[in-house]
Amino acid sequence: MKRVATIGIIIVICISFVYALYYLYQKNQEDPTIYETEQASIQTIVKKTVATGNIVPKEEVLIKPNISGIIDEIYIEAGERVKAGDLIAKIRVIPNVSALQSAKNAVATAKIDLEAQRKTYERQKALFEKGVISANEFENVDAGFKQAEQNYRSAVQNYDIVKTGTTSGLGSAANTLIRSTVEGMVLDVPVKVGNQVIESNNFNDGTTLAVLADVNEMIFEGKVDESEVGKIREDLPLEVTVGAIENKTFDAVLDYIAPKGVEENGAIQFNIKGTLNKADTTFIRAGLSANASIILDRADDVLAIKEALVQFDPKTQQPYVEIMTGEQEFKRQDLELGISDGIFVEVKKGISKDDKIKVWNQIKPAQFTAR
Repeated sequence: MKRVATIGIIIVICISFVYALYYLYQKNQEDPTIYETEQASIQTIVKKTVATGNIVPKEEVLIKPNISGIIDEIYIEAGERVKAGDLIAKIRVIPNVSALQSAKNAVATAKIDLEAQRKTYERQKALFEKGVISANEFENVDAGFKQAEQNYRSAVQNYDIVKTGTTSGLGSAANTLIRSTVEGMVLDVPVKVGNQVIESNNFNDGTTLAVLADVNEMIFEGKVDESEVGKIREDLPLEVTVGAIENKTFDAVLDYIAPKGVEENGAIQFNIKGTLNKADTTFIRAGLSANASIILDRADDVLAIKEALVQFDPKTQQPYVEIMTGEQEFKRQDLELGISDGIFVEVKKGISKDDKIKVWNQIKPAQFTAR
């Protein structure tokens, strides 16, 4: 029995020895790893974050009527340029029956009072001319007659305003002709002929007849995520690209960051605004979608390497690369790095442009075996 166990142990040892020899043989047959190298280059590195949004006018002016009624005529279309004072629309007043009747009764009452004052005035004038009454008494009667005339004119004007929306002697204070208050381009005309409109007053914003804006003063209005808002500040430069305008970048300056974020789809977003450079005369339609690259930092014409070449010490996290000292021989070289754009990183100290840097994380080509 002992003899069988001994023979079994010897067989196991022989098999292990043969396997070890085979493994060493296979290792010797593998090609040695040959590391490629790259060199540093001169790059312009721009560190930036991207915000999405739209191009909108810096200021939009809403033209509203100062009287309620029905749109009778519209004199403009979207896309036209207008000047201050140009006609926008004409309103036909639809009077309130109760107010119209009240104004009509006021005119009749004022007319009756005027006739009574006129007769009194004529009698007192005749007596004054005969010397029967004093000048003071006649002056009181004359003042009453003139007051009655004024009341009658006011009642007639009020009746005209209630009925037609305007009257003589008031200029543009109550007018059915709506005019532009500023110079600019018509962006939108949200009403049509026949629509009912409401006047703008202390209790109601009123109906918007037209939206005007100066399209030469446009801004980028967008949003950034809460993870990025801490990296930006006002007065940073922007590079704005508009989806509808190919191969064109617009310069802008970030001039507003919202102090409060808004939750959207589970993330907090902060509104930002940037004023586009006025020197660029390219026509941009309001509302076009755009992306703004916010320039956080920039380094022009600096020595840089690919980030993939950088290694980090597992204990100190000190960045370093391995530079070639001989045929497939490398040594560690610590670095002082600057800004990075995610592809290239600035090298402030540690290597020169002529050093050959080991590509340590290169991917070996896949090996295929025949079946």
